[in-house]
Amino acid sequence: MTDPTDPNAPPVFAPPPPSPFPPLEPAAFGADPASDWNRGADAHDLVARENRLKAMARFAFPPGPPPDEEGLAARDQRWATRVLLVVTVFMAIFNAVSVPNWSRQQAPGWVTDTVRGISEVWATQVALLGADMPRQGVREAYETARDAEWVEGQVQTGER
Repeated sequence: MTDPTDPNAPPVFAPPPPSPFPPLEPAAFGADPASDWNRGADAHDLVARENRLKAMARFAFPPGPPPDEEGLAARDQRWATRVLLVVTVFMAIFNAVSVPNWSRQQAPGWVTDTVRGISEVWATQVALLGADMPRQGVREAYETARDAEWVEGQVQTGER
């Protein structure tokens, strides 16, 4: 027999009080073992039912094993490729004027002439859609701040 004050001793539970309901037929449902009784159980502690479609998907498509180092490297490479693709498309739409400007600064040749011609057409089409307006707004704000006169910590706009 263990000492009741021992903190490592298994807990001893009192038997449950007799039920006011008549017992069910043990042959139909089976006897409820005493180990299943939990006096502190609360119906609100039950886990909400999972969506049936998600449960079927979990059994139809079980998760695979965790990826190894090669799988992790491939996942990181796919992520970086997607980021670069999104940034490239974003820049091609919202900063289309930079490619013709860059091509004008390069040495003349058939490659730079071709890039300049295609990029100027692209920049014109993007400007017709109005996608260059944020770039123009940032540029105007920069030029306004650059041209402002700074006197003793205050901005003088030229109006007096």
